Parts: sequence; C-alpha cells; structure tokens
Amino acid sequence: MAKAILYDSTRCVQCGRCETACRVINDLPEEAPHRLSEHRFTVLEEHNGHPVRRMCMHCEDPACASVCPVAALKKTKEGPVSYDPSACMGCRYCVMACPFNVPRYEWSSAIPKVRKCEMCVDRVQDGKAPNCTRFCPADAIRFGDRDELLAEAKGRIAGKPDRYHDYVYGEKEAGGTSVMIIGAVPPAELGLPIDVPKEALPVRTWQVLSRLPGVVVGAAAFLLGTWWVIERRNKLSDETASAATKDRVPQKRLEEREERLEIRS
Repeated sequence: MAKAILYDSTRCVQCGRCETACRVINDLPEEAPHRLSEHRFTVLEEHNGHPVRRMCMHCEDPACASVCPVAALKKTKEGPVSYDPSACMGCRYCVMACPFNVPRYEWSSAIPKVRKCEMCVDRVQDGKAPNCTRFCPADAIRFGDRDELLAEAKGRIAGKPDRYHDYVYGEKEAGGTSVMIIGAVPPAELGLPIDVPKEALPVRTWQVLSRLPGVVVGAAAFLLGTWWVIERRNKLSDETASAATKDRVPQKRLEEREERLEIRS
C-alpha cells in the first residue's frame, strides 16, 4: 500500500524540527532564506495566525513526471515522487507543470538541476519513515499507509468538528496526493493553492496532446491553402502583365512605322 504523510496544522507548534531534519538529511545550507527553494525542501509558514507546512505534495499521478521527457521524475509504488539528477536535462517542464508550484531550479548553479523534496525515498523503500516525520514533538506529522491516514484525518475532523475545518487537502487535489493536510480553517486561509483541479493533471495533458495531430493537420491544410491562393494570384498577375506587354509591343511598332513614313514624306 502506498505511503503518505498527514500534517495536522492544529497540532503544529512551529518548532522547526521538521525543517532541520530535512535540511540535515539532504545536506542543505543552513543559511538559506526561509522559503521554499532549491535550498529548502520544506518550510513552515504562517497564514492568518495558522501554521502550515509546505513541501512537495507527491501526487498520486504527478504532472511533473508526465511532462518530463527523460523520465528524471518518477512516481514510486511506495508513494514518493523521486528525482534522478543524472537524467535531468534542465528543461524545467516540471517546474511549469506542477500545480502546487514546488520544484525549484538552480539558477545560480553552473550545472543547474531541479530540486525538491523526495520524501526520503531511499528510507521509505527500506521500510523507514521520512526523516522529517521522526522528530515532531507534537505529533503534527504522521507517516503511514495513505488509506489509513486519510481515514484518521476524517476521524479527527468528525470527532472534533469545532476544532477542524471539514476538508482534507490532498484527498482529491490533482487526483490525490501522498501529502495530506488538515487544519482549523479552509485551505485558502492556510495559503494553500485552491485552484488545483480535482482530476489527475496527466489526464488533462493527454486531452490536449491527443488533439495535436488534428490541430497540426488542420494548420498544415490552412497554410497549404493560403500558399496556393497566393501563388495563384501571383501567377494571374504575371499573366496579366505579360499580356499587357504583348499588347503594347505591336502598338509601339505601329507608332514607329508611322513616324518613319512621316519622315519620308
């Protein structure tokens, strides 16, 4: 069964231990600015007085992986979306495709790559929890089977409706994600993207790509038709000009003959 992370904003005390654990295991610079970037794979933010953790959502059917032309990004059966820097060609399609605005590009690097949270994929594949989930003192971050965590999230909401907003962010966004968030207020008030479609984005990608052959053929036919009309007009114009020239030649000869006759007379 696919693994997932459940983050409970109402339990978070903003201690920052999840950030530190992520930084240490990924060997990220300590002095990096406190924001999601190529040097920060997870950050704690505060919106309207409520804490929220931002990181890669690890979509069940990730758009980033679907647009990657070299398969540098892959959805693993365990849950994490992994990244292979040796395969990456730096096209940044994944950056543009992500509905959560997560992947970051190393603009300042001589050999730039894309960076993001991989949910400690090596640890997860070894049956261990991601490093960020191990040190939370308030039990705000849980790791386990996705279905069980989803049931737990809904159970918390149902058990304390006065404490939670009745919504599990990540249950359906982008077709479902392996990171789910619950809190006291709606996702928009936590600063989470709310314009994310509910269906898996690769479905939309295919809907667009599947129309491309027809679009290309139609465009080619239109351009060919336009070329034919232009060429036809040019040909008719040349024929008209040629005919006019032929009509002028006999007339000119006639005028020259008349001039010679006048001179003789």
